[in-house]
Amino acid sequence: MSGYRVSRRRLADVALVIAVGAIVMSAAAFDADTTAVDYVLIAVSSAALAGYREAPRAVLAVSTLSGSAYVLHAHPGLASALPVFGAVHTAARAGHRGAAAAASGVFLAAYLPTGPTTHDVVERTALLAGWFLCAVITGMADRNWQAYLRQTEQRAVEAERTREEAALRRAGEERLRIARELHDSLTHSISIVKLQAGVAVHLARKRGEEVPPALLAIQDASSEAMRELRSTLEVLRSDEPTGTPALLVERACAAGLAADLKVTGEVSPVPPTLDRAVYRIVQEALTNAARHAGPARVQVQLAYETDGLTITVTDDGTADPSRPPTPGVGLTGMRERVTALAGTLHAGPRAEGGFEVRARLPLGEAG
Repeated sequence: MSGYRVSRRRLADVALVIAVGAIVMSAAAFDADTTAVDYVLIAVSSAALAGYREAPRAVLAVSTLSGSAYVLHAHPGLASALPVFGAVHTAARAGHRGAAAAASGVFLAAYLPTGPTTHDVVERTALLAGWFLCAVITGMADRNWQAYLRQTEQRAVEAERTREEAALRRAGEERLRIARELHDSLTHSISIVKLQAGVAVHLARKRGEEVPPALLAIQDASSEAMRELRSTLEVLRSDEPTGTPALLVERACAAGLAADLKVTGEVSPVPPTLDRAVYRIVQEALTNAARHAGPARVQVQLAYETDGLTITVTDDGTADPSRPPTPGVGLTGMRERVTALAGTLHAGPRAEGGFEVRARLPLGEAG
């Protein structure tokens, strides 16, 4: 699904380049003095807009220089400013207000000599200055709006996670209460029945009497009931995960997080303790990404090997290697789980940006 979103964004960027280039070139076609060099400059200035998501400042520089060279060479109309206008808007949207203002000034300075009269020059320059001012303002407004939307989504995700944790905590407390009630009431009663039946059978055999079948049935049934009760209490007191890593990723995507799951190697059954650890590690890593990574893409990878299982959760968020995070309760609990299984854990910012959680769990006796 995330790949589909990326493809749609890329198509939208290409459509933007084509539309802007077509408008400027159509306007240039009406000018008899337009040369091949002018068309190349228009193409470069427009094509640069395709990379505004990844490198807005580079796009701003290329579009401004190409557009300025075009207006200095050909003295075109106002439509020539359209690529630079788009680059200024996207740069301001990315937070580079100073660069956007500087690029606007460079293009306006290059555009000043154009125009048959002084009045025409002033009028066109004032109009362009208003356009560029609007581009900077709308870019900043868009940036603030996107930040507001991200904060709203994060609060919604946090609220949902808090509700789920509260529901799980209440369910766990209720299971423990039921387990205590069963242990305090049924365990005592069944133990008494089992003990009395065992004493009666022993006395009957000691006296050489035939043990009644009903008494033997009571002894067997009480022993079986005790085993079943112990099994039930273990289930009630256990903290088994209610899902799989794939379900966690699906829930994260439904909550607005761009997450993918990749499984490599030959998938094989693992011990229950290791299965719980895998689930909790992926759960905690996705939770941290949703809370701290910002609008990032998260990659979850499970690598099955002959002697171990490696869980890797990476994101391309806002984590900075120069500012390592302070381990909280989640990371501490994750490390304790991995250590208890004789595994290794690395959790910290990546050199290329973002955050990585990598846990290696053995599948042998240690696992």
